Amino acid sequence: MKINYQKLLDEKIEDFKRELKVPRLLLHSCCAPCSSYVIEYLSKYFYITVFYYNPNIYPRDEYIKRVHEQKEFIKGFKTKYKVEFIEGNYDVDKFFEMARGMENIKEGGERCFKCYKMRLLETAKLARKLGFDYFTTTLSISPYKNAEKLNEIGKEIEDEYEINYLYSDFKKKNGYKRSIELSKEYNLYRQDYCGCVYSKVARNKEKDKI
Repeated sequence: MKINYQKLLDEKIEDFKRELKVPRLLLHSCCAPCSSYVIEYLSKYFYITVFYYNPNIYPRDEYIKRVHEQKEFIKGFKTKYKVEFIEGNYDVDKFFEMARGMENIKEGGERCFKCYKMRLLETAKLARKLGFDYFTTTLSISPYKNAEKLNEIGKEIEDEYEINYLYSDFKKKNGYKRSIELSKEYNLYRQDYCGCVYSKVARNKEKDKI
């Protein structure tokens, strides 16, 4: 039976509201546009710190551009509870080591799943170290990302590291549509490829066919 992760999130939020709790959430973000709706939605119920850890992004100039865009969005976006920001290490060697042998796998396959885990694992470790109540990621907002796999990985990490994972499928409730609206409203840079060199090459090949 397919799990409705959005329903699980809604139920969790209702619990917090009943208990008058405002938990601390470490939110891994892949980019400002994807984070826009997620921050708008969750900042009503959590003290959020955005963790920007994406060593997969290529090239460095692209990484710098996306980090800047993330910081500027957080700075200019009004929320009920203040949103903080932490930038992780841009350890590209770690990404390429992880991807070794999977360079030619089609986007959306095992290489991407390993990349999800690499970033979620780093988020969980930091969340535990800094005493956060929950960790999660913005990645499920994309229609191109496998929300089921993301949540499975999050649960595995939760069990291993004993830090609560917040289930999500942020594309639900028109989340992806809202992220596009917010991107336009705040004039956010929206990249046309996921981030890694392999997705960039694949995207360039698609463009050549047009």
